Order: sequence, then structure tokens, then C-alpha cells
Amino acid sequence: MSVPGLTHRIADRFRGFLPVVVDVETGGFNAATDALLELAAVLVEMTPGGALRPGDTFRYHVQPFHGSRIDPASLAVNGIDPHHPLRPAMPEKEALTQLFREVRRAVREAGCTRAVLVGHNASFDLNFLNAAVARSDLKRNPFHPFSSFDTATLGGVALGQTVLSRAVTAAGLDWDPSGAHSAIYDAERTAALFCAICNRFRFMYEEALERSPELAAGDHQAPPAED
Repeated sequence: MSVPGLTHRIADRFRGFLPVVVDVETGGFNAATDALLELAAVLVEMTPGGALRPGDTFRYHVQPFHGSRIDPASLAVNGIDPHHPLRPAMPEKEALTQLFREVRRAVREAGCTRAVLVGHNASFDLNFLNAAVARSDLKRNPFHPFSSFDTATLGGVALGQTVLSRAVTAAGLDWDPSGAHSAIYDAERTAALFCAICNRFRFMYEEALERSPELAAGDHQAPPAED
């Protein structure tokens, strides 16, 4: 389809947002009281032909913050031993600082204004991320504070499946049950699912621009370069 004003830039595809897939493994369900134990993120990039694909992956083992709650039932699901002597865990602030540096670089290089979190049941991941940011008193969070893309919703609409494993399988992608509930595996599978669904709905995006070509110009500006 030839669409006036269509460019193959991810900054234009999502109004200046750069999608970054995030998955967290935790000691419970309460972001204010329960420990953040693992954090993984996958950058999303656009090919020269305009298709989305997963990019670089980052993973951090996180030390439980002082006074945090850890529910044994959660550990039974994610298989994490927070106090294992060989676990290469770092404080929340260090993990977030390292991740945010990578995300800010990706946002800048893509010509975007901000990152937007993509997650499966994204509000859960975003709540834990925001709580850790507040505890760490970090001032340069590249993620939008409340907007997100939820692959549980996208999977339900596009594939009739809201459970991650079922949506991934329904999309024709591989799923290894032994890898589930690892932050890096779930983040990478979520990224693959997000890209697959967006690519299949690409024709709707292009049709929308054909109907309203003025939308192709967007209303965002790239942020100034920063480290």
C-alpha cells in the first residue's frame, strides 16, 4: 500500500513513544510492600521495511529492598531463591539506573520522546517499576508514568487468548513451559507477541493514514540528546 506521508520510523508509528517490553518477578502482588526480585526488558525496533521486531534484551537480578515482604507462594511459582549466595543480585537503584541508561539511549537513537511500557497485564509491571523508582528516588525515568500497552488485551482482541502462553501459541510462536516465570523468558515472549500482533494489524494503521494523511506528521518532537 502506498500511503502519503508514511515513514518507516518507530517514532512515527507510536506518536513518539518507543515501546519497551518489561517483565518483573516479585515476592508478591503488592508493589508498595513486596520485593522486586527480577527485572527484564526488551527493546522494540522497526526494520527498514516497517515491521516491528524485538531488539536488545536486558536482565537484572534485584536484591529485596529493606523491609520488603516475600511470599513463599510467589517464590514457588517463579523459582527464585532471593538469598542464594551465588545469585548475582544488585540493589534496585543500580538495576534501574543501568536499565534506564539503555532505554534513554534507545529513545534518543529512535528519535522518540519517551518510552512506553509493554507488558502482559502491564499495570502489574508498571506499578512495580514505579514503586521501585519512588523508593530509589530516581529523577530520570524514561517511561511514561501511567500509559502502557497490554498484550493480555491485545491477545484477547486479536487471538481470543489472554493467558501469555496461550496467546503466544495462538500467534504461531514457540512456547517452552520450562522457561515460564523467568523475567527474561516472559519478556522475550511478550515482545515477540507484541510485534506479531502489531505487524498483523499494520494494514489498519496504514489505512488510517490513507484516510487521514495529516496524522502521519505526528505531534511529537525528539528530545535533546543526553547520556
